[in-house]
Amino acid sequence: MFDELDKYQENDHFFLTDKKDLEAVCNAPADKSGVFVVYALKDGRIELIYIGSSGARLDDGTISIRKEGLGGMKDSIVNGFHFGNIPRKLSWKNQMKKENIEALDIYWFATHNNKYADCPKMLEVQLTAKHIDICGRLPRWNQLK
Repeated sequence: MFDELDKYQENDHFFLTDKKDLEAVCNAPADKSGVFVVYALKDGRIELIYIGSSGARLDDGTISIRKEGLGGMKDSIVNGFHFGNIPRKLSWKNQMKKENIEALDIYWFATHNNKYADCPKMLEVQLTAKHIDICGRLPRWNQLK
């Protein structure tokens, strides 16, 4: 769905179940910014439910990298707020139980290196707009921020 992510060579994914600790399973980098896309696995089906980002373009043109907590995209995924300003390490597992989601498959993409410095927030907006064009709505969890 998102061919524009193919150029980002530093990427990976991990699974989260309601029995696992998000901080322990998250393999996103603590020293990079980027975008992440979350898929829900439920009843043998896969649904894109959330598009997020970590980092923004600074006035000097560089990309900011989160320094607090675990740092970088990892900290955004684990400690970023969602569902009533609760850290994702808690809110995602709660929401999974509420919706009977078996697992989340979280893909992340570092959007800057020595070849390019793409703004994660701008890319998040672009991916979200593409999802709206295809599906006619925001991803479900983007609506429930």
